[in-house]
Amino acid sequence: MIDLTSFIEDAAAASIDIQEKLQKNSASLYEKLDIGAGGDISYGADIMAEKIYVSYLKKYAKIDSEESGIIGEGKYTIYLDPLDGSDNFKTNFPYYGSSIALCDGDETLAAVIVNFISSEIFIRTKNEFYKTYLNDLSCKLDVLENNSLSSVGIVEKAYADPKKTVPLKENHLKFRSPGAIALSLAYAHYVKYMLFFGTMRVYDIQAGLYMCKDLNVYMDDEIIIISKDDDLFKKLCKLYNKEPF
Repeated sequence: MIDLTSFIEDAAAASIDIQEKLQKNSASLYEKLDIGAGGDISYGADIMAEKIYVSYLKKYAKIDSEESGIIGEGKYTIYLDPLDGSDNFKTNFPYYGSSIALCDGDETLAAVIVNFISSEIFIRTKNEFYKTYLNDLSCKLDVLENNSLSSVGIVEKAYADPKKTVPLKENHLKFRSPGAIALSLAYAHYVKYMLFFGTMRVYDIQAGLYMCKDLNVYMDDEIIIISKDDDLFKKLCKLYNKEPF
């Protein structure tokens, strides 16, 4: 059995290493490379982050990475998006991070999502769910203390089909579309709702959905609907012609 405390500590240590290299902003990070396993073009920053995570985490499990696909072998699998929101990084928009899910078959054992800008790190296991900071892992903050003042939602991939956001406007449901799917899933407890349109890739959603398992969640091949508010969740499902349960 994997020592989850050690796994989380190594994931955090790798994230600190990556964060420091991203902050140096060297030209090699912006170098355009090949199309990765997830179907997107990889850049130097993506590959740099992947190599660092692999060096820290390969001892725990085989790694299924958005950039290189399967790396190594083992009973367990780590689903990795080494730089979630890489387009944001390339354009100096401060909203990008990483997504790590340690799984035993279909069961998620641990999820770690990092915000490289704020240094926040979200951690969830079977027994714990908290937010802390890369420079102080001992500062465990309760994610379940939801933001009762939240007035906006998050909609990822809104640009893919703007017509899908029309029902939100018609129902006066404000939203933002920051462009990092896993990172936005980590913040689902703090906003009014979250929607995601588009292709569901395991690298993007495995860790994030595990973070949201205590919320109302609907998912099919074309949409994810999440809200902590039961009535709003049902309303959103109705707006998009989905059965909530």
